[in-house]
Amino acid sequence: MEKTFYIKNMVCDRCIKVLRNEIRDENIKVLTVRLGELAVDISSENEVSKIQKIVESNGFFLIDDNNLKLVEQTKITLISLFEHLPLVDKNLSEIITDKLKQEYSKVSKIFSYNEKITLEKYFIKLKVEKAKELIHNRDLNFTKISRLLNYSNLTHLSNQFKAETGMSLTEYKAMEKNFRNPLDQII
Repeated sequence: MEKTFYIKNMVCDRCIKVLRNEIRDENIKVLTVRLGELAVDISSENEVSKIQKIVESNGFFLIDDNNLKLVEQTKITLISLFEHLPLVDKNLSEIITDKLKQEYSKVSKIFSYNEKITLEKYFIKLKVEKAKELIHNRDLNFTKISRLLNYSNLTHLSNQFKAETGMSLTEYKAMEKNFRNPLDQII
């Protein structure tokens, strides 16, 4: 019987690979795995228990609640935007409406209620984490980073970076250490 599980905290291709491999190692047929979602062909409740154990042992959580599913889909949608830079030149409400086929006001309200942070603030946190990654890679100057992250100017990025990290872009770069936060722990 085909069963779909919705999973919290999947943020990258490695998450997909880990779940796929560990579930296959238990001889459970994996149909599809993508960020936040796992479809399998199961034959017993014992296999459901095995899947739950694998999911939780890897720091993920099963989601049953529809509002929490929407929150996780929203996070995945936003995190996925950073796979290809420069960021899309659309405002946040357009992106959410287009990708999730839901009214932005509904998504925003459910997100804020469940995560205790606004959708806009969450997106800023993601942008700052991506800026940290780009700074750490040392290939780009601050102006290019601000353009890639769709900031109107460098000052805007600088102000948000300082507000989130407590330090300037230059101070962060001078530290020569990677103080990035894991994407599944941003909030």
